[in-house]
Amino acid sequence: MGALEGLIFGLSVAVQPQNLMAALAGALAGTAIGVLPGLGPVAGVALVLPLTFAFDPTTGLIMMAGIFYGSMYGGSTTAILMNIPGESASVVTAIDGYKLTKKGRAGAVLAIVAVGSFVGATLAIVGVLVAAPVLASVALLFGPAEFFALTAGGLLVLSRISGGSFAAAGFSCLLGVALGTVGQEAVTGQNRYTFGVLELTEGIGLVPVVVGLYGIAEILNLVETSLRRPELVKVRFRELFPRRDEWARAVPPWLRGTGVGFFFGLIPGPAATLSSFASYRLEQAVSRHRAEIGHGAIEGAAGPETANNAAATSALVPLLSLGLPFTPIGALMISAMMVQGVQPGPLLVQQHPDIFWGLIASLYIGNVMLLVLNLPLVGVWVSLLRIPVWFFVPMLLIVASIGAYSVHNSMLDLWVLLGAGLVGYAFNKCRVPLAPLVVGLILGPEVEKHLREGLFLSQGDPFYFLEGPIAPAVWGVALLVAVVGALRRRGRPEPAVADG
Repeated sequence: MGALEGLIFGLSVAVQPQNLMAALAGALAGTAIGVLPGLGPVAGVALVLPLTFAFDPTTGLIMMAGIFYGSMYGGSTTAILMNIPGESASVVTAIDGYKLTKKGRAGAVLAIVAVGSFVGATLAIVGVLVAAPVLASVALLFGPAEFFALTAGGLLVLSRISGGSFAAAGFSCLLGVALGTVGQEAVTGQNRYTFGVLELTEGIGLVPVVVGLYGIAEILNLVETSLRRPELVKVRFRELFPRRDEWARAVPPWLRGTGVGFFFGLIPGPAATLSSFASYRLEQAVSRHRAEIGHGAIEGAAGPETANNAAATSALVPLLSLGLPFTPIGALMISAMMVQGVQPGPLLVQQHPDIFWGLIASLYIGNVMLLVLNLPLVGVWVSLLRIPVWFFVPMLLIVASIGAYSVHNSMLDLWVLLGAGLVGYAFNKCRVPLAPLVVGLILGPEVEKHLREGLFLSQGDPFYFLEGPIAPAVWGVALLVAVVGALRRRGRPEPAVADG
């Protein structure tokens, strides 16, 4: 099935009523999550992850993707109007966006970033449409050696660039891999680290771990942090029309931001956040109005917002074509597929074309929904900040507990949820990244499987994993990233990078 035929088939899947409703619900929920400071898209997706199991895999993934790119839209609203970024990818947007608000151009900059987000996501979808099937076709030629290099090398790269020190990220990753060994071993049927607990024979539940690490930990942070009540800014509908010169100045940052965001979405790490910072620095370097950036320039808001939406979209390329989660959101989407019995990876496009093409086509529809809904409802989104924390937090806790319990109807999952929440809270305090733990829990069993398959085929020869051109190249890139990252940070402390 070619790209055009696949897109047409995907549109037929995406326009089904349940999938349209899922895209709409995800877009609305994601915008609300992006507006509310302190929650973030990863925690929001983690909290609703168990709810998606009530639908078929395609519908559930469409909803999760809607939450992700919806939060990219919503995070910019409070950043521009009140200098309160709803999530980390909107931190840069607040610099020039809020200064433009104080100049009386709030409505204009809101319209420009909304259209820019749509442009970035739409152009990135075209890239996903072309790149993902090609990469999946190439990956069909892979054997155990190549997949072992991808999975194990991916863990190494993620541990190097996910934020914090290499030791902290490596510890988080190894903890996830260790948790992945709990349960019945696939080849021999031996129970490992179950300590006589029958429920542990199926392994540590992925859903309670993810919801605890991100959802419960963020709830604890919200309880600890007293969120200030900002003065709400009102924007009239007639103010949402930029001047002609503002439109003209926005076009080049849109295009540059799309390229930056698409590139960052293809590599491991917090793509949306990193791409927004990179786009801002690029505008400072090449923009014709770079002297104004930092003092209220359209380019300072248009470029980063376009970049983070393009990155959120292009991150689906390694997820759909290789089954590798380069971002926490990708890890959550893979966990949703695995819980529902769908094996992510290169065979996804052949075995489940409805999921592959339906998800890509739904991105078009969801971004149109966001463009149509966000600007007229800007007042509604800002008013969400009036919700008292004492009401908001218990509701999130109830949703998280019900969701974690409902997957297997096991009290053990609630204990895992609580333990993971405390671990996530402690890791956040110690600036230990959470993403390597989740990815280690998901990819750890895959690393073990490919290692054993390779050793079986080669009759125990370890050099089998360095045969052919692909596996050594992957290992070379992984080691290069690790070594270069270590040399660049040698002798100076590393800043923490948020997961998301």
